[in-house]
Amino acid sequence: MEWLQQFLNFLFLASLLISTTAISDQTPKHYVVYMGNSSPNNQRVQGQIPESDHLQLLSSIIPSEESERIALIHHFSHAFSGFSAMLTESEASALSGENGVVSVFPDPMLELHTTRSWDFLESDLGLKAPHYVTSKTLIQNSSIDSIIGVIDTGIWPESPSFRDEGIGEIPSRWKGVCMEGHDFKKSNCNRKLIGARFYNIEATPGSNKTQIEASKGSPRDSVGHGTHTASIAAGVYVKNASYYGLALGTARGGSPSTRIAAYKTCSEEGCSGATILKAIDDAVKDGVDVISISIGLSSLFQSDFLSDPIAIGAFHAEQMGVMVVCSAGNDGPDPFTVVNTAPWIFTIAASNIDRNFQSTIILGNGKYFQGTGINFSNLTHSKMHNLVFGEQVAAKFAPASEARNCYPGSLDYNKIAGNIVVCANDDPTVARRIKKLVVQDGRAIGLILIDEDNRDVPFDAGVFPFTEVGNLEGHQILQYINSTKNPTATILPTTEVVRYKPSPIVASFSSRGPSSLTENILKPDVMAPGTGILAAMIPKNNDQGSVPIGNKPSLFGIKSGTSMACPHVTGAAAFIKSVHRNWSPSMIKSALMTTATNYNNLRKPLTNSSNHIADPHEIGVGEINPVKALYPGLVFETNIKDYLRFLCYFGYSQKKVRSMFKTNFDCPKNSSEDLISNINYPSISISTLKRQQKPKVITRTVTNVGSPNATYTAKVRSPEGLVVKVIPNKLVFSESVQRITYKVSFYGKEANGGYNFGSLTWLDGHHYVHTVFAVKVE
Repeated sequence: MEWLQQFLNFLFLASLLISTTAISDQTPKHYVVYMGNSSPNNQRVQGQIPESDHLQLLSSIIPSEESERIALIHHFSHAFSGFSAMLTESEASALSGENGVVSVFPDPMLELHTTRSWDFLESDLGLKAPHYVTSKTLIQNSSIDSIIGVIDTGIWPESPSFRDEGIGEIPSRWKGVCMEGHDFKKSNCNRKLIGARFYNIEATPGSNKTQIEASKGSPRDSVGHGTHTASIAAGVYVKNASYYGLALGTARGGSPSTRIAAYKTCSEEGCSGATILKAIDDAVKDGVDVISISIGLSSLFQSDFLSDPIAIGAFHAEQMGVMVVCSAGNDGPDPFTVVNTAPWIFTIAASNIDRNFQSTIILGNGKYFQGTGINFSNLTHSKMHNLVFGEQVAAKFAPASEARNCYPGSLDYNKIAGNIVVCANDDPTVARRIKKLVVQDGRAIGLILIDEDNRDVPFDAGVFPFTEVGNLEGHQILQYINSTKNPTATILPTTEVVRYKPSPIVASFSSRGPSSLTENILKPDVMAPGTGILAAMIPKNNDQGSVPIGNKPSLFGIKSGTSMACPHVTGAAAFIKSVHRNWSPSMIKSALMTTATNYNNLRKPLTNSSNHIADPHEIGVGEINPVKALYPGLVFETNIKDYLRFLCYFGYSQKKVRSMFKTNFDCPKNSSEDLISNINYPSISISTLKRQQKPKVITRTVTNVGSPNATYTAKVRSPEGLVVKVIPNKLVFSESVQRITYKVSFYGKEANGGYNFGSLTWLDGHHYVHTVFAVKVE
């Protein structure tokens, strides 16, 4: 009878699960209802769709006895149409079938992708402008009417990076506001920080409600992320900026005279997708030129383009002439981790600059090792301290594998107190910050971390002695520990290494392509500095252990992430827009892509943190060159028809595509994903090239933005076995011919299997219009 009892238990559990699921399905949740374009003419017109229309739609779905739910959390009506509201799963399903509704999806929680860098980009790589122009002259003489919208955690207006001395009146086309809060006044805005908005941030399961409540009701940044990214993009010149003496110099953004508008959508816990959509809608209405978003979905949970709030908002912003620049994500170095991959989004990978932060380890036997990391410790050469390995000081019953990695609860605090602890990083799920807290909580006086993969990214340990070494150095340190009864060591405070080589290299954390959604668009697009970046920071008076004794909280901080790379490109785009006011987002994007560099400050090909030559799935087309991008010679204009065809090729129905843009556009017959390679993009990616098939032909069209009478000749670099031909191989422009179409054929019968990378460059004696291709041969 035991089997019968087990069967009855199974039936009970199954019924309970079904019942719980049914209840969960009927529990109202926050959903986004996306209804496509708000205006058939694609103009920035306010109030296109009245709220009453959306409320009427809700009332037709929600039962009358629950009329309190007939309310809009967010209403989208400027760049695109739609709303967000509390719906059950069945109500959301019913709404998705209504006329005019493109998609309905649960509000996703997105992640934050958390100076010297601009000087490095403009001079130290040898990225020179034409002989008749200089970066400084351009910055001083360019229009100051460009406006950047930063969608992030808000802004700290008192930062010296946002002063408005010498900046003229606010552009008359600006329609935005400076919202007041309990700790933010209209007077906090000025001619530099011209706008600030905030949105209510909802609590999520398991979130820090105290942090979220503190972030409500004000555009003020309580995290620091938004302040940092805004100043990278467009901070003014600030002399003698540093992080407690490190990275001392003049800090500035990429476009110091550009205006900033801050849209606070995020807390430390994350960012509501519906709120980001609302911020994009507001930013377009307000009149920004470029939107910077250092945020994205997790690479593990990417959704399709019509369920991705950033992709939806960016699509409509781009059609209204507003460029959207996004971070690629911090889930590298694994492939297929890049996010924000829609072709109308400018997707940015991260690199280092020619600066590093080193902390010296001195062992009791006199050997020195150079580690990386930031610490302001008070340890010196003169006093040595006992040195222990985590595995050898494990807590009772703790596995040795956990103790060597300094898991929480794995170390015997009595054995590490007063000592320097060596920890391994065999398991990357335990972050450096956690390891530091573990040994610090055990009253250890220092931490040496052995980690081959992340030492290119300096960890900020504050005043706690910390340094990070690779496997080779770590092996020697462990050998020393095992060779003597009383091993000792000390960790010296951090020093700055300038003119570091090679630079740039791909950051280990930077997410890699190809895109998991489609491999027929090359992503990321470009690479920019994102490692160890000095920029404005909120002064943290209550952050114990981060402020060196005798110092006031710093107004600047050093951070790493594609979050930092993204605003470098935002600033560069705003800089170009200030010079070329009539250029579209796709023209600016093309200019930055085709002029990017592929070599480092040793004049050798770009590499990754493993010292291997980097490929386009890591760097896109290369490291940006903002000044050279002002004069690209030729540009690839990607227009609305390209994007609509992309959606058709990707697999969306003609009905959905028409609803998105309020147009009678017809999807091409026989649409397939392979045809995505043919949209007019500044790079080429082919997901499948069969060895036995005939050559695959890709079409591109270029527009001349240089001398009206110019002749360009094609130069191809391709791997052995991949045959690449360009027809025609010469482009002749004249007063009457400023746009020319050409074809590129790829034949892979003798090519190696897998991805083959190469380039096509158009040369006229003055310009190098560089197009990268990625072709997967099977």
